[in-house]
Amino acid sequence: MDDNISPVGGPFVNLVKRVLHGYFALSRGMTMGVRAACFDEAGRIFLVRHSYVPGWHLPGGGIERGETALEALAKEIREEGNLAIGAPPQLLHVYFNRQTSKRDHVLLYRCDGVAQTAPRLRDREIVEAGFFALDALPAATTAATRRRLEEIAGRSPFADYW
Repeated sequence: MDDNISPVGGPFVNLVKRVLHGYFALSRGMTMGVRAACFDEAGRIFLVRHSYVPGWHLPGGGIERGETALEALAKEIREEGNLAIGAPPQLLHVYFNRQTSKRDHVLLYRCDGVAQTAPRLRDREIVEAGFFALDALPAATTAATRRRLEEIAGRSPFADYW
């Protein structure tokens, strides 16, 4: 290779990349969130009940700009349950969540060995939270949460839609 040839890059290429990224963000924008199937040492699953939507759910939320998926995951389980990650989270599947919007995707992680650092007190977002045995889930556990648990247990294949 000729040492006098400069590598691809430079200010013009960087500007073009930024313009294209901006265009794609506007024309093909996508939102992405994380959900966590958090299991404690006893094998119980952690669920939350929000004030603004019915049912019991896996904890999670949106990934913010400048935030990695794992940073969002750690933040959401800390905020929604006072949970600390034990073993490294395992990405299980990516879902299209068309019920939320035509551009929303959810990354589902499994987190084993999580520990609650303090009880999760009720606030404006989370009205209840706790660990539940898999054979004793709250009656109001959402259908989507139950489907995810069936997938994790290997009793059904992972779906493409949340």
